[in-house]
Amino acid sequence: MNDHPRSLHDTPHAAVNRQTFDTVMVPTYAPAPLVPVRALGLDLWDQSGKQYLDFTAGIAVTSLGHAHPAVVDALCQQASQLWHLGNGYTNEPVLKLAQALTDATFAERAFFCNSGAEANEAAFKLARKYAHEQAGPHKSRILSCVNAFHGRTLFTVSVGGQPKYTEGFEPLPGAIFHIPFNDIAAARAAAGDDVCAIVVEPVQGEGGVMPATREYLQALRELCDQTGALLIFDEVQCGVGRTGALYAYMNYGVVPDILTTAKALGNGYPIGAMLTTTAIARHFGPGSHGTTYGGNPLACAVALQVIETINTPAFLGRVKEASALLLQSLEAIAADYPQVFASVRGSGLMLGMVLADGFRGRAKEISKAAEAEGLMVLIAGMDVLRYLPALIVSDAQIVQADGMLRAALDTLLASA
Repeated sequence: MNDHPRSLHDTPHAAVNRQTFDTVMVPTYAPAPLVPVRALGLDLWDQSGKQYLDFTAGIAVTSLGHAHPAVVDALCQQASQLWHLGNGYTNEPVLKLAQALTDATFAERAFFCNSGAEANEAAFKLARKYAHEQAGPHKSRILSCVNAFHGRTLFTVSVGGQPKYTEGFEPLPGAIFHIPFNDIAAARAAAGDDVCAIVVEPVQGEGGVMPATREYLQALRELCDQTGALLIFDEVQCGVGRTGALYAYMNYGVVPDILTTAKALGNGYPIGAMLTTTAIARHFGPGSHGTTYGGNPLACAVALQVIETINTPAFLGRVKEASALLLQSLEAIAADYPQVFASVRGSGLMLGMVLADGFRGRAKEISKAAEAEGLMVLIAGMDVLRYLPALIVSDAQIVQADGMLRAALDTLLASA
């Protein structure tokens, strides 16, 4: 007799747990003890039935919350029609999504893939190909920022300015140079005629929730215009409504040549995109770049629903209202716990609480204490507590999260 469950859905929760991870998974992550099994909106339940308030959005992914009805409907409807085609064919959902994104942004052309890393990989390859065909192979150098994060492929992790992610993977791709973020003088000193692209996150995410200044992005735009380099904005984390605009560049009045987007674009369904102009896009011809799953009908149907839901004045206006309330809450907490927090920074619903000197290096400890109270939050390095709630977060949930973090801090300080 076969005693094994007939399917994954028949498997009791107790049959797999956090310890199972240590026996069957490659140890590239160190997940929390809880194993989520169900979620709706910002509410999440683990195997034991404990409820949590999710202020992580899967690292800025589920911006419409878990199991959003309109997104579920879009996925189910497309799943009953057409799942996948080889890239020898196009499909209606990808064309509709490309039209929606180009109508809503500076871009005229779109390339679809499966993740932010792939979107950035495409952007960096296109920038080099454009420069080689315009000026020759000597124009190859890419300027990026210290503490940047652009993905985990060998190329993108090398462009990212965090050595901890490249150690052990040498030799790394060459002709990549890192400059301090928000440092105009350093950018001007580095921007020679051999530079093919300058890539920047309008708001650094993994680097500590650091917004760029308007002056800095304007200076990068001017440098690119002067040298013939392309300006690439990585909006994988800060895009799709996160800052109160559909894309953060719209808040700055600085238009890039290439923009990359992913994460919230699919609300949890894997999809990424590179957006650019016709003049630049023509340097990618048939066969020059591609992906098996990129632009498949399922992902594009979901992403189109996400864009249509978020890109309205009412929705984006509510993001700004929620941002102001959350910022006020976090600043009040920082003022009441000065021994823990030094400041709050960020943009929209992408906010970071910077730890005071006496608590430096303890961001993970605070996030674990918050989790014990039922609040899921993130870190950005070991010195910043990061808040990325779904964009549909309510005033009541912001107040609830405030109380949970305060309770966690009280417990942490009492045990010190």
